[in-house]
Parts: sequence; structure tokens; C-alpha cells
Amino acid sequence: MFNGRMNRGEKRYIWQTEDWPHWRYDLSSLAGPLTDVSRAQGLLLGRLADLGMALRDQASLAALTEDVVKTSEIEGEVLSVQSVRSSIARRMGVDIGAVAPVDRHVEGVVEMVLDAATRASASLTAERLFGWHAALFPTGYSGMTRIAVGQWRTDAEGPMQVVSGPMGRRKVHFQAPSADLLTFETERFLAWANAETDEPMLIKAGLAHLWFVTLHPFDDGNGRIARAVGDLFLSRADGSPQRFYSLSAQIQRERKDYYEVLERTQKGTLDVTGWLSWFLGTLGRAVASSQTTLDAVLVKARFWQRWAGQSLNERQVKLLNRLHEGFDGKLTSSKWALIAKCSPDAALRDITQLLDLGVLQKTPGGGRSTGYKLAD
Repeated sequence: MFNGRMNRGEKRYIWQTEDWPHWRYDLSSLAGPLTDVSRAQGLLLGRLADLGMALRDQASLAALTEDVVKTSEIEGEVLSVQSVRSSIARRMGVDIGAVAPVDRHVEGVVEMVLDAATRASASLTAERLFGWHAALFPTGYSGMTRIAVGQWRTDAEGPMQVVSGPMGRRKVHFQAPSADLLTFETERFLAWANAETDEPMLIKAGLAHLWFVTLHPFDDGNGRIARAVGDLFLSRADGSPQRFYSLSAQIQRERKDYYEVLERTQKGTLDVTGWLSWFLGTLGRAVASSQTTLDAVLVKARFWQRWAGQSLNERQVKLLNRLHEGFDGKLTSSKWALIAKCSPDAALRDITQLLDLGVLQKTPGGGRSTGYKLAD
């Protein structure tokens, strides 16, 4: 799914209703999802309370890395996990040993996600949103297309529409308000975002996400910025600048449902109970899924406690950390040499020592395709 510009259709969208943007929802029917989210948060915070600061930082680093990678993946962009992790670790002051090279695009997404999470109490302004947008598109291009960066879209090439499908058979899923309405509409949105309102903060996070993505005020990047806006309100709800779960990762896992409920809502009425129910349910599953991330952090910590007394070289430490962080594919001696930037002989010596210690074990198979994994 991508942004396009086509002739205005005859369909009516939520922003065209007479009472826009007076959102309505049945709070009593949302009590169950709100309770489920609170329960999941309580379980997670209970585990985190027993950890030291260093492990909490590692858990937050893992969650933020997943958030940055997945919010881009939803839009079809694949970022290097190692580059993202290095960028976040440097900004958090967390030592992760050897760091991976980071490009401007990765830095931009990281800057936006961290700004939303760590400066959640600061006002959400047009200038702040422009800064996020400029960070996402440091070259002024989206792919091969030059776009207006750090400013609202102009609709110079026609109405902003969300479409899918091949050329000639494209389906219009949504058409955003025209550019001449954006100054008024964004001012109204930002006034609400910065005001003390009656909505529970988790409800406000869901409404902010929906409202922003409905305005679709930029040439590109609206989905990522809408998720960052939602995350800002989730950080306010948590009352903490540290993030330990990723809503974007859960949305990526439920991407089809996300687009379906979003389209249905944007073509419906201002009663958005259905959208909020989906949002809260997804949020609850995101918080619950973070238990797996925390498990991985604890397993890695126990691993290094166990092997702290062994004299391992920098290459071995780097590759063992990569295995803990989720190695893509099978680790072979040739991959070891490539990643560690060493000779095949040095890679084999590294691996043999770890096999003798019982740190690594061989995977099924043999010959040149012999693979290695962390010992059970």
C-alpha cells in the first residue's frame, strides 16, 4: 500500500462528516480491553522492577530497536537491525561493544522514535512534526521522487490518496482532506493534542494515531509519523521515557488487520469504538509480547555471567552477541570470517575454541555447510 495522487472520487470519508472531528466511543465497551492492557503492563513492570538499571537499559534498547525496524517495515522499508541498534545504543549511552555503521536514513528514523519517547511531555507542534519529517527524508527524496520535506503537502499533482494494486487496476482505499484545509485541520489537531482533555491517555493515543493518519498531511511518511504520535501519548500514559514494548512491531504482525480496520473506520462514522477496541487489543498483545524480548535480554545476561571468566577475543564476543540478538540464517565459518573481518583460518580457530569450551555446538549437517549455534 502506498500514497498516490488520483482524481477525486465520490466516496465520502470520515473527515467529510458534518460533526468532524467530534469523536465518539462507548467507554463501557472498552473497559475490558483497557483492563487487559493494564494487566499486561503490570506483569511487565513487575518483572522490570526486579532488574538493575543495566538490564532495564538493555530491555529498552531491544524494544526501541524493534520499534524502529518494524515501523519502517510496515511501509516496505528494511533497515539493518545492527545499524539501528548501534544508533540507539550510542544515543542512550549503552555499551554494546563493536558498533555497526549507520547511515543518515537510519539516524533519521531513530531520531524521530527517540524524540517521541523521551520527550513525550514536550508539546506536539507543527515545527516538531516538520523536524520528524525532515529526519525521515534527509535527501529530500522518497525513493526516486522528490517530495516537499518539513512542510505540509500542497497537492500540486492532485488529491492525496492511499491506493494499492498495479497500474491500471489501482484501488483507492482513502482520500485525505485537501491541502487547502491542512493549516486549519492540523492546528485543530495540535490544539487537542496539547490540551488537558477528558479521554484516558491510552484512548487519546489511539485517537491521535487515527486523527493524524486521517489528515495525512505530508507527501510521504504519514504512517510512521502517525505511529510516533501515538507512541508519544503511550509514553505519557506510561509516565516513563523508557520504552519496553513496541506497538509498531505488533502492528506489523497484524498488518492486514490494521489496514482493514483503518479503512473501515475512515469510511465510517465518528463513532470509533471499533477502532479503539482494535487499538487497545493490539496494544495489550504488544505489551504481552515484550515478555519474550525481556526473556531474551535475561538469557543473554545469564550467558555472559556464566562465561565471564573465559578469555574471549573481540571477534568471539561480537559473534556471540550477534547470535543472541537473532542471527539471520545459519552461522558458518565463512560467515564468521566475513562478519568478523578475519581470515578463514582465524575464524575456524575462534569457532574451535568455543566448541571445546562448550559455548557453541554444531548444527545438523556437515562439510563446508557445517553450521554453529549457541550450546543448549
